[in-house]
Amino acid sequence: MASSRKVAPEDRLRAVLGPHLAASARVTVAYSGGLDSSVLLHLLARSGLPGVFQAVHVHHGLSPHADAWATHCRRICQELKIPLQERRVRVIPAGQGIEAAAREARYQAFAMLETDLLLLAHQRDDQAETVLLQCLRGGGLRGLAAMPAQAQWGRITVLRPLLECTRAELEHWARAQGLRWIEDESNNDPSFTRNRLRHQLLPELERHSPGIAASLAARAGQFAEWAGLLDQLAAMDALGALDAEGLSLPRLAALARPRAANLLRFFLEQRGVPIRQHALNEALEQLLHAVPAATPRIDFGAVSLFRHHERVQVAPRALMDAPVWEEPVWSGESELDLPPSGRLRFHPAVGAGVRLEPGRTRVQRRRGGERLHLRPDAPGRTLKNLLRESGIPSWLRAHLPLVYVRDRLAWVAHLGAEADFLARPGEPGWLIDWEPSPTSPPPPPR
Repeated sequence: MASSRKVAPEDRLRAVLGPHLAASARVTVAYSGGLDSSVLLHLLARSGLPGVFQAVHVHHGLSPHADAWATHCRRICQELKIPLQERRVRVIPAGQGIEAAAREARYQAFAMLETDLLLLAHQRDDQAETVLLQCLRGGGLRGLAAMPAQAQWGRITVLRPLLECTRAELEHWARAQGLRWIEDESNNDPSFTRNRLRHQLLPELERHSPGIAASLAARAGQFAEWAGLLDQLAAMDALGALDAEGLSLPRLAALARPRAANLLRFFLEQRGVPIRQHALNEALEQLLHAVPAATPRIDFGAVSLFRHHERVQVAPRALMDAPVWEEPVWSGESELDLPPSGRLRFHPAVGAGVRLEPGRTRVQRRRGGERLHLRPDAPGRTLKNLLRESGIPSWLRAHLPLVYVRDRLAWVAHLGAEADFLARPGEPGWLIDWEPSPTSPPPPPR
């Protein structure tokens, strides 16, 4: 059970942040302008803690008031003398609900931040709602574990300093301090499941079982421990079963069904694909029992799960469903768009890069059998082997651009230049950058 001892929000902030802060630490508050993030921002501004502070406001563009909210956030940050970054995002449902799509877009914006610590303003009532929501949706243990106070998301440490505070405690503090915050009208929209839980179901449960919100929040920690044990088991089962081609189907088939489902879940979550238990069981059934000649494909939101050459792979639906880009001639322009795969950029150089001939240079995709000499003194090797060794999954290889000059292969995305085409000292050359489109969003911090 959560502790019943009252601890001031200021003390909670110091207790959570203290071990992570140094004078050079870059700290970013996710600031929506609502009650919870307003409290967190003001607490940080008044804390006197070391560090370089900033806030980030994600402009989703979903509400008619979104511009006014951004203006409010700018005004408050100016008053507090805290720099504010505003990130505008596009929310594309792509087979998922608007809430999930907005959350995904928000965390993609967070992933672009130059920061050491990202502070999120979730509180205890949010935690209880998340646990209950996951129960209703059939979430696994990872979902029931809800939101940890601390998590690592790539190079960014994610902290939730207010996770043990209730919404009522934060509102009391905010009113006592005379804070101003915005009210998102969507928080009262009963068409969203979380709002029905917040305004109808949880209050009714509290009337019948006082303290149930605190109990649900406390259970999240236990679920997190159990989920960690399942991850350890999956990591053991994954030894020798995971490579650039995906997850070994024979290894899945050799495991007892519960362990196979656990390994498949682990594989998907490692690739940023959270999946509910009933969908996981359906996917496992199709993968293991489809006839050998079949190529089953299961779509989950923005990604697809499929079987290829005795491997389970995950790919973005946008690339799976889109036609492969046309093969353009390069005439010296600085950029070539190859939708939906990405974009090539060309930068002129002297004594560096690749020797190209505008008008006689074509960008093509793989046909099979291509070979590349990465060094003048090394034998040519097949692209298939080079790409496999580089960890490029097979579904992505068909979308990689190959640059040809007069029908000779000169450069390959992710690999580099053919040695014969490297510019010599004093010769003009071109530095080529491959900017792929996002193929799978980073997993959101849990």
